[in-house]
Amino acid sequence: MMLRYALKSVRARKAGFLGAFLALMCAAALITACGTLLETGLRGTIRTERYAATPLVVSADQNVHRTTVEHRKGKTKVKHKAKPIAERAWLPESLEGTLEQAPGVAQVVPELTFLAQPLLPGGTSGRTAYGHAWESAALTPYRLAAGRAPRAASDLVIDSWLAERAGLTVGDRLTVQSTQAPRGYRVSGIAAPTKDVRHQTSLFFSTAEARRLAARAGSVTAFGVFPDPGTDIGRLRSAVTRALRGTDAQVSSGDGRGAVEFLDAASARTRLVSLGGAMGGTSLLVAVLVVVGTFALTVQQRHRELALLRAIAAGPGQIRGLLGREALIVGGVAGLTGALLGLPLGSALHSRFVAMGAVPGTLRHTAGVFPVVAGIVASVAGAWAAARVASRRIARIRPAEALAESRTEPGRLPWGRVVAGLLLLGGGAALVLVLTSLHTEPASTPVTFLAVVVLSTSVALLGPLLVKAATLLFGGPLRLIGPGGRLATANLRGNAARMAAVVTPLTLLVGMTCTVLFVTPTLGEAARVQAREGVRADWVVVSGGPGVPAGAARELRGHGDVATEVVRTTVRVGLDKYAAQGVTPAGLTRTWDPGVTAGSLDRLTDRTVAVSELAADQLHLKPGSTLKLTLGDGTPAELTVAAVYARGLGFGDLTFAHDLVARHVDNPLAAAVLVRTTRSRPQIVTALRDLPGVRVVSPQAADHLQAQRQQSNAEVTYVSMGLVLVFTAIAVVNTLAISVSERVREFALLRLAGATRRQVMRMLRTEALSVLLLATVLGSGIALAVLTAFSVGMTGRPAPAVTPLLYVAVVGVAGLLVLVATALPGRAAVRVRAVTAATAKE
Repeated sequence: MMLRYALKSVRARKAGFLGAFLALMCAAALITACGTLLETGLRGTIRTERYAATPLVVSADQNVHRTTVEHRKGKTKVKHKAKPIAERAWLPESLEGTLEQAPGVAQVVPELTFLAQPLLPGGTSGRTAYGHAWESAALTPYRLAAGRAPRAASDLVIDSWLAERAGLTVGDRLTVQSTQAPRGYRVSGIAAPTKDVRHQTSLFFSTAEARRLAARAGSVTAFGVFPDPGTDIGRLRSAVTRALRGTDAQVSSGDGRGAVEFLDAASARTRLVSLGGAMGGTSLLVAVLVVVGTFALTVQQRHRELALLRAIAAGPGQIRGLLGREALIVGGVAGLTGALLGLPLGSALHSRFVAMGAVPGTLRHTAGVFPVVAGIVASVAGAWAAARVASRRIARIRPAEALAESRTEPGRLPWGRVVAGLLLLGGGAALVLVLTSLHTEPASTPVTFLAVVVLSTSVALLGPLLVKAATLLFGGPLRLIGPGGRLATANLRGNAARMAAVVTPLTLLVGMTCTVLFVTPTLGEAARVQAREGVRADWVVVSGGPGVPAGAARELRGHGDVATEVVRTTVRVGLDKYAAQGVTPAGLTRTWDPGVTAGSLDRLTDRTVAVSELAADQLHLKPGSTLKLTLGDGTPAELTVAAVYARGLGFGDLTFAHDLVARHVDNPLAAAVLVRTTRSRPQIVTALRDLPGVRVVSPQAADHLQAQRQQSNAEVTYVSMGLVLVFTAIAVVNTLAISVSERVREFALLRLAGATRRQVMRMLRTEALSVLLLATVLGSGIALAVLTAFSVGMTGRPAPAVTPLLYVAVVGVAGLLVLVATALPGRAAVRVRAVTAATAKE
């Protein structure tokens, strides 16, 4: 009975439920899209390309592990955690003999993978270039299509894609920048793949030359294992696994080979899980806040109808049941529609992240049933919860009171709502205080956005009080405008709940947009300030390619200059990740000043490390302390702390000697070389003219390049949170349209009382601008508090980086949305004849 009535009610009020439908549909689409990213991180496949010809690949473990044993109440609980390392881990070459002895093994082929970048005018079009020994071509789909295999150290086989792109044929010369100095090679052959290869280009060297370039004596990247004829792959894998017991080697087959081949795709899984979870969580909180406000406005429009139902003996449970069933119907249809729209939206998001380089294209987008179900469930649950919240008062008060309130809003807010709003305000303030004590970006970023949502929710609960307070403040100036201003003041005071429903999403839009736009520049600007203050060099040598070769520093030192090579990586202390760099110790203090507060950089060697104040505080270190860590390629190290420095934000938390880091990274080329010299820039350029792609720039220009890289990294945040902002903007327009469209009768009565259409529209604009001003003040205040706390925690200074022009643009866009969303339904409402609208049946 009640379900049938709910269906008829929804059918009869399609226009009234349209706003709620749009809000729920957008929420479901957003949550589904985020769910596909999360699922891609958890279950996305990585298709192998190079290892397509080998059934089994043996590789090193790419994780650091920690096992903890807890004894509680007589029970023992063992926890095992693993985190990925930043660089490629290598295997000892001696394992080849062990693998050959495993039953069912016909052949074992060692693999070397190392940096090998062809120096071409147009680069490699986004494809990563790797160098290999020709003997490992047996693992790949590549077969010689022209020429011969490399024999001499100067021979090179390139793949057909690179040959076609660069217009190279057998006998041509090609310069390659590898881990050593750039060198010219003769193209001895061209290899074509038998299967599609889209994400890399391969360069094959002679075995001796490949070992020299890899610079990993006695180590290999992986082994390819081929079975005896008729041997089952599953049994072979089990036999190889038993043979490798006691080592950290891992055996992969099928899709698992792709994770060995594309390490960036494997590490991107963790990034996508984190990104999808953060986006999904924020989207869900924003969706709940927006949907509750939309439903509250929808129920408020039907207050008279529901009051009449109460008056003719409908009980509180029946009212709640009716609204709940209506919400389930609308939520179900909107959820299904939004979830289906969320699938292509998630695919578009993944493609955008791939184009930006945040996610490698080798990690395939995966969309199963889970994201769709999550979107539908979130939509239905959100609609039902919103209806329950919105129907609390109308279902609880007596029928006579309900009829009395059907024309005017209640005089005061329920005490429960006020208490909840104050509690959330206190919770938001507590999050802001917590934010001041968080010093790492992974810890502070989610708290930052959570604080904005919590404080905006408190605004939603306390909104009517805030609107009334603002009316007292703005009332005087508004009355000076004329009749429109006086009418706007009366409406703001008498319809505070309706106005508050508009203030909430608008406050969230301004606050969240300002936070998204300025949180990354706050951190980036502080880091750049520290870097500018710490660089003492006269010039900086940078490269347009993979890095600056060691020959550049040797050439400069040969002329009496001080040259500090800087190599960057990431290390693990336990399971915690720390940004690190390697620098040349000789003459270091002449080119670099990290603000040493304890110890001395003169003690920096292959057996010591300098740490930032933040790392020293977190790890309880001081000069002379011992630090156990895992280097980028998984090699454990135990070093003595030589110094503690203050500018960790600009230079990373850990600083090692250059040679120590260079031996344990995939790319040992310097990211930059800091030069202290008495020579001019043209003289340095002349000295380095034989190194292709190398540039000599001022420290200021190097700082500008760093700013460009930070902007590229910030684009990921802008895209991911941009969807949430678009959803919030739609909610603003939606709520305003609902709020204005319900006032057709009110506008008609005003016109019958003598007001012109122009005066009514002026009143609407005045109300809209008043609401915009209040929301801007609240949203800006929330963003300023959160950004200041973020700045204190991350940089130690209460100085968020806010671009005035960008802030004005945010407010301008919000104002444009408000005026358009008010003017369009307002004009439609005043076009109706006043007598017809005033006498129409509600």
